Formats: sequence, C-alpha cells, structure tokens
Amino acid sequence: MSGTLVMELLRSHLSRVRIPEASNRIYKEECCVSFDTPKSEGGLFVDLSSFLAFGKESVYWNYKKTGNPVYLHIKATKKPISEDRPHKKPTLLAIGLEGGFENREPEYEESYKIVILPDFVTLPFPSVELPEKVRLSVDGVLAATDAERKEQVAAWTADKKKVSAYALNLHQINNGVIISPSGWKCARCDKVDNLWLNLTDGMILCGRRNWDGTGGNDHAVEHYNETKYPLAVKLGTITADLEAA
Repeated sequence: MSGTLVMELLRSHLSRVRIPEASNRIYKEECCVSFDTPKSEGGLFVDLSSFLAFGKESVYWNYKKTGNPVYLHIKATKKPISEDRPHKKPTLLAIGLEGGFENREPEYEESYKIVILPDFVTLPFPSVELPEKVRLSVDGVLAATDAERKEQVAAWTADKKKVSAYALNLHQINNGVIISPSGWKCARCDKVDNLWLNLTDGMILCGRRNWDGTGGNDHAVEHYNETKYPLAVKLGTITADLEAA
C-alpha cells in the first residue's frame, strides 16, 4: 500500500482517535490481559481510543471487540553494553552515582510507530506528515504516567498524615535556648546518641534504658514526668519532606 493510501486510511479513522485528558487512565507499560510489555518480542499496542494496552497476541481481539483500529506501537530494545569500558574502583558505597558501583542493569531504547488494524498497516512516529490529532494523541500518551504506576504510588501514600493533638497546640517557651546543628549531648549526662529534643523547652536528653542496660539513661522520660511537656523528636530523624515522613 502506497504512503498516500496509508495516510488516507489513517484519516478515515480519525473519529476513533482521542486526545487524552488529565482524567484519563492510560496504560502503556503492560498488556491488560497478559504479561506482555514493550520489552516483549511483539512490543505493546496502546489503543488510541480507550488508552488500554495490548500485546501482539491480544490486540486483534481488542480490535474485534471494540472496532478501534488505530494503535501506538511501543517497542523497547535493549541497548548494547560496551565491554571495553574500563571498570573503575568504587570509592563510594552507592550504585549508579559518580564514584560508586556501576549499574550493570541493561538500558532500553523505545521506538514508536502508528499501527492500523486489522492489517497491521504501519506509519512512522514521529512524523510531521501525521494528522495533528494523531500526533497530539500520541504525545499525550507518552507524556502521561502509566495508570498502574499511579495506583502503586497511591497505595503507598494512601494513609493520610495526621497532625498530633500535641503538635497542633504546641506551646514553645521563649527561654533563649539555641539548638546547635551538631555536637549534641544529653543535658544531664554524657550520652551523645539516642538523644531526644523536647519541642517545648528545647532540652536535649537521652532516651530510654534498654532491658540489658544499653540505650539511654531515661532522662527524656524523667523530664516529661517533671514538666509534662509531651512532644519530643529523636535527633537525626527530622525532615521537612512530608512524603518521606
């Protein structure tokens, strides 16, 4: 089929192509009915009407069921790893960072094309010759976060972070105490670890004593019993990043 006829075929199906909106769930990392991914031999086909993804063996089934003929084909090809590059001795206990251990995981390069079913007629992407609606549809799919990945992130962050009643009504005493960014020590003994900062008066005191005699000397607990100042944080664990909290 000539390029002109292929383009005419694509234009005849433009009514079945949709441009994704922010509210649309887009699947582009795994087939909805199998375990095929862009790394699979046949790649992955994203329906440009429903934004569901299908492997080579199931995309025709979707076409017969829905009549949606236009798909974005995504194929991930493993990049060759050069065995000639020198192996540097790591100086940092990290992976993938400068000075750390090399990340030897294979890298993949994605390629795209437009596929029209039922005959699997193909058109290259990107291409300025494609209709604008198709280009916008594909750009939206590629820019979107995969729906399953969104669900995974949502599952990890589903629990709402609640404000402690003590923190909501925290009273802090203006007693001139200045907290140093380092060099902490318990105000009542020589402990320099397992230290807790009382958020009402700024006192730095050691934590509980363990059953075997290790740990602190209970000075933070004693301070609470004396003052009833309830809110303290363990030094070295404070972060302004709410997502990491």
